[in-house]
Amino acid sequence: MQYRTSFSVHNAMEVVMPRGDKSKYTDKQERKADHIAEGYESRGVPEEEAERRAWATVNKESGGGKKSGSGRGKPESHASSSKGGKLGGRASASRSAAARSASAKKAAATRKRNAEQRRAAT
Repeated sequence: MQYRTSFSVHNAMEVVMPRGDKSKYTDKQERKADHIAEGYESRGVPEEEAERRAWATVNKESGGGKKSGSGRGKPESHASSSKGGKLGGRASASRSAAARSASAKKAAATRKRNAEQRRAAT
């Protein structure tokens, strides 16, 4: 059993090990956490809170840091990633029916115009 030299004691019976060590994560997990944190920061979340949320998301999706040993891996769950996309429906729900209809008509016209341009190019 290994003991760390840096730890804190909250009371005589409980020894709490330091938290937040990121050395046991894969490069992919670190890249993913950086990307998620950037997304939060671009939406106005403070940097420290964005990083906390990002690592929580990575841990939820991948089950934490890398673990040694054969057969210890689990498939990643991307439930939290897809859940974020569902939040977009709230914005359109708050718009009037006329505004949504105008937007849909504009999108249909754009798709039609792009299709005609593709046909003309071939």
